[in-house]
Amino acid sequence: MNVLESLRPSPGLRVLVTAGAGGIGAGIVRAFHESGARVHVCDIDGGALERLTAGAPRLTSTVADASLAADVEHVFNDVLTTLGGLDILVNNVGISGPTGAIEDIDAGDWERTVSVNLNSQYYFARRAVPLLKKSSANPCVLSMSSVAGRLGYALRTPYASTKWGIVGLTKSLAIELGPHGVRVNAILPGTVEGERMNGVIAARAAAAGVSADAMRNSYLSKISLRRMVSVDDVAAMALFLCSPAARNVTGQAISVDGNLEYL
Repeated sequence: MNVLESLRPSPGLRVLVTAGAGGIGAGIVRAFHESGARVHVCDIDGGALERLTAGAPRLTSTVADASLAADVEHVFNDVLTTLGGLDILVNNVGISGPTGAIEDIDAGDWERTVSVNLNSQYYFARRAVPLLKKSSANPCVLSMSSVAGRLGYALRTPYASTKWGIVGLTKSLAIELGPHGVRVNAILPGTVEGERMNGVIAARAAAAGVSADAMRNSYLSKISLRRMVSVDDVAAMALFLCSPAARNVTGQAISVDGNLEYL
């Protein structure tokens, strides 16, 4: 196959996406589904899962809290039933965690952020890897980090720590799994446009006593391309990294952020 003819994943791939009922996760689910993949989605929001999978016969789902090992076991029981194996794991789950000075952050909030953002990556990877080793379809793991996984982020230390941890896990697993033909990469999204970001901008503008437009321009001034990224930008990178064209791309932490210069 010519490399330029291999820019999309092969149809029929068996894909698991965590926290896939909304946001970036849902964008990735839709992109793989449209490419002909069979996709299993887990999310803590059962209603959102029902809306996502309605009328989509190649989408199956499990309601699960990714931070709980028992729930992850349940997800993989369903994966084996519905897909019969696995070619791609998209470790997408994550929460924003608390905001505040390190001395003011509650220990429970810290532990919850680590549990959801980082421990979940371990729970899913340890169950997925034996299945991926059996795959002959260019198997890979994609882990969702953040631009906060390459930059310092004052007052957001729990979030940033977990996102840096995901990059370390990615690079280590790439070395560990490379001899088995399994590729491992991380995607680091930047400022993602949408209703959630609009709400953040509005709240910060109100707190600072400035207009929403002024606050938006402040965000954009930190980005070299002076524009935010879309969910589809991130989904496109996910498709590429799981395509035959990326067969020699592994151990990478790839930013999709317009070159966000600082936080």
